[in-house]
Amino acid sequence: MAIRNILKDDDPTLRKNSREVTRFDARLHQLLDDMKETMEDADGAGLAAPQVGVLRRVAVVATQDGIAELINPEIIGTEGEQEGLEGCLSFPGLYGIVKRPAKVTVRALDRHGEEFTLTGEGIVARAFCHEIDHLDGIVFTERAERILTPEELEELIGSRDDEADGSDRT
Repeated sequence: MAIRNILKDDDPTLRKNSREVTRFDARLHQLLDDMKETMEDADGAGLAAPQVGVLRRVAVVATQDGIAELINPEIIGTEGEQEGLEGCLSFPGLYGIVKRPAKVTVRALDRHGEEFTLTGEGIVARAFCHEIDHLDGIVFTERAERILTPEELEELIGSRDDEADGSDRT
């Protein structure tokens, strides 16, 4: 496994559509392993392949049950709405207020090409949406109602007294 370089906001790769995965081989498995290690090293909630320069429909998301590997994911159901703080590993230090579904069900393939569905709520639902957006060339700043100033962010985080802030850095 290896930690890969995470592309930053000015890289045009982040705004391109990813291609469907059709080969479930050792190369894909290496990408998934590297993405998991990269996400964990960066303390993220999720990571999409375009963020490491690979235009394939692959993402990893931290869930309550471990790290989910999502290949060719699609959202097949949503419920409710949540509005909250969201960030991105490709936009270090930048956070915005984004509306997302409160509950999201995705259908995807695993590393062996087997189909499964997975449902997440709260930050997991937010991460599913955020990562699938990356696969479609959409970055969170395009979804944000507004981007917080450094002062607003400091005030918001400081007021939570080191509690989990519910933000998502994916």
